[in-house]
Amino acid sequence: MEGVPSTLLGKMYQEHIQYLLDKDIEGILNNQYTEDALLISSFTKEPQYFKGREQLKEHFQGILAIENLQTEVTFWAETDDPQTLMIVEAITMKTPEGEAKMRFADSWVLRDGKIAIHFAGMTQYPDGSVA
Repeated sequence: MEGVPSTLLGKMYQEHIQYLLDKDIEGILNNQYTEDALLISSFTKEPQYFKGREQLKEHFQGILAIENLQTEVTFWAETDDPQTLMIVEAITMKTPEGEAKMRFADSWVLRDGKIAIHFAGMTQYPDGSVA
């Protein structure tokens, strides 16, 4: 995984990607998100809001079809107090429709070492259009 520093949040990010590769929805939710976490997604062209682990589970169901996920981090910024992370990633993966290439800008706000707020921002959709 390119562009990930060897920091506490770097390790957490690598674990995050491994949970996705393993399709381990329970693991990612139980180990990385607070009970009341909020995920705001722009994966579709209309904003989607997921609050709490049950709704986040709905969001993460989409990972079950992903194969061969490859990420290249092109921007990384983190802070310690409050603990936050902002990353920009170039993503390539296989889906039932074929290979997809996208760009994401994700931001995390952590509470007690877990993600409390996750801005999951797609900046370039698989069809090449820009958000």
